[in-house]
Amino acid sequence: MFIRSERLFLRPGWPEDWQELLDRIRDESVVKNLARAPWPYTAEHARDFAGQPQDQRCPHFFVTLPTAQGPAELVGCVGLARIEGEVELGYWIGRDYWGRGYATEAARAVLRLAKVLGHREVVAGHFIDNPASGAVLRKVGFAPTGKLRHRHSLARGYEAQSVEHRISLGGQSDCDGGDDGVEGMRAA
Repeated sequence: MFIRSERLFLRPGWPEDWQELLDRIRDESVVKNLARAPWPYTAEHARDFAGQPQDQRCPHFFVTLPTAQGPAELVGCVGLARIEGEVELGYWIGRDYWGRGYATEAARAVLRLAKVLGHREVVAGHFIDNPASGAVLRKVGFAPTGKLRHRHSLARGYEAQSVEHRISLGGQSDCDGGDDGVEGMRAA
């Protein structure tokens, strides 16, 4: 699957992307905000992640920024995963690209796809010391559930408090014949 948003191109990772992935994520300020990424993040971790197969119901994407001069730049990752029986949105953006709205744009695109795939509800969370991620979640329509939970962070090496959020995608999707309001999304 591929998704084109206003400024970004979301695509599957390919094994040859491992070096660019490593260059973007090998930053403790990025990795410490992720639950399942280890620190230090090594070339082996990047190779494993770039080569992961896609789950058709819960795809993940490399977030790239097309350029006029050559290949698109990798700016981060976004995707869906099944965690404890629920569909969860996760994302990260490399530090050099923070503050430009890329996380918000990528998350919106994946939520539109989630609705097309027939998901009715998506959960997400952010560590309590990462309020910027909470702002992204609220911008795309998530609401805090009022629950904090302890979530293990591989990078931190301990459980940290996570603020839980939820969004209802509601209504019908293209999967069951309804109008989902998806505009400008190209999924292949």
